[in-house]
Amino acid sequence: MSLWCVTVALLGLLTPALSTDPGVIVQLTQQGLEYGRQIGIASLQQKLNSIKIPDISGSEDVSPIGKVEYSLSQMHITNLGLPASSLGLVPGSGLSLSISDAFISLNGHWHVKYLKFIKDSGSFDLTVSGLTISVTMGVNSDETGRPTVSSSNCAASVGHVSIEFHGGKTSALRFVAFGHRICPLVHDAISDINPHLKTMNVLAQVDKYAEIEYSLVTSPVVSNTFIQFSLKGEFYKIGQHQEPPFSAPPFSLPQTNGSMLYLGLSSFIANSAGFVYHNAGVLGLYVTDDMIPSSSPLRLNTKTFGAFIPEIAKRFPNMMMKLLVKTLEPPRITFEPNNVTLQANGTVTAYAILPNNTLEALFILNLEASVSAELHVSGLNIAGSVTLNSMTLGTSYVGQFQVMPLNNIFTMILKVVVIPKVNEKLQQGYPLPAISHMNLVNTQLKVLKVKRNKSKKGYQQALLVLNKNYIQEVVTLNGFWLWIYATDLRGNDTL
Repeated sequence: MSLWCVTVALLGLLTPALSTDPGVIVQLTQQGLEYGRQIGIASLQQKLNSIKIPDISGSEDVSPIGKVEYSLSQMHITNLGLPASSLGLVPGSGLSLSISDAFISLNGHWHVKYLKFIKDSGSFDLTVSGLTISVTMGVNSDETGRPTVSSSNCAASVGHVSIEFHGGKTSALRFVAFGHRICPLVHDAISDINPHLKTMNVLAQVDKYAEIEYSLVTSPVVSNTFIQFSLKGEFYKIGQHQEPPFSAPPFSLPQTNGSMLYLGLSSFIANSAGFVYHNAGVLGLYVTDDMIPSSSPLRLNTKTFGAFIPEIAKRFPNMMMKLLVKTLEPPRITFEPNNVTLQANGTVTAYAILPNNTLEALFILNLEASVSAELHVSGLNIAGSVTLNSMTLGTSYVGQFQVMPLNNIFTMILKVVVIPKVNEKLQQGYPLPAISHMNLVNTQLKVLKVKRNKSKKGYQQALLVLNKNYIQEVVTLNGFWLWIYATDLRGNDTL
């Protein structure tokens, strides 16, 4: 698998245009294409070396014999070189590939028939040098939104041809033009990329609850220096694509140069994940005493909480307790310079575990928590971890008691029980746009402040930058950057 496939895969993420803004923007630069050319030409040469050449038959008028019927069969390439090539951007179109000073040698068998009854046969060796090929690579999408690639406007010219015939007793077979036989081989080689492009994770499953859609929302924009792709970048419940009550805010990547690939993720993609998981009812956790470290003097029982709420100890003496921590609404993620923050509003419901193992509700507290996140890339996933910034409690319990003394208890529970469970999930990561046999390694992340988007008043943005040295396997990119767009869901400034 080569960056040749990455190039056309990024070009080919085409689906019908939608009126939505993207959650993900990808830019592939000329530097990336140059590296793709090196890997792609090696892949093309390997493919052409192993391709089966179809038999050729026809007829030619050869003086003074007249009409000669010929056939060339069992042909295979013995030597092939593509020493000079270029892969360029065609603004408003796609890619152009040109190859010059190429050479090819092949051998096979020949058969001729002339004067209606004379037949002859033998073998031959053919060498073509000074071969020039130019082809335009067009891209499209199939009915599933996955990319397809095709070649068009192919032209091939031959500088010099030498052919040597072996066997037979006739000179009736003369040179047959081979230049027009080259483009079909190039077409076939490019078409064979399509099975690899079908591995593009246009719809990437995250877990049993959610999947991410990476189809394009607009057609690719091709400039003189890069190709830009605007991807949907949205979490959905598996099998049910319900849109959230907010939309992706407009954003753009700053003008940069020197790296091969730039990837920007809007905060919209993270907030769509919160919407999906909240609606799926999985942003909740039961906390029991055995989940609290044994070294802690505070235990999850009515004796501990009875010190703050005497009525609990009186009505439910010496009983163990269970807490249910869950969100009241989808959490909201914002990006600021050097910080990623998650705000969550939820409830904590306390239960007494009765002798028959049934639960008796004791009280419900409103919970507001703020956590900071650190993100990193693991393989083809973006993963992270969170730490608790602050927590406040407010009561909705019928009956009065002091809530503030409970802050320390619930802060400890969040830190030692809930946050580790969240981090366990975050460490699994969420898939980035990719094709098979591609892996990201040696990554660095940091959040940067960028200029206000002047075309969209009221928006500011921050960037999470991923500088990767290369992609493992055959696909190798130097200077991969990941940006996170920092507009909140309401479109207000977050910086």
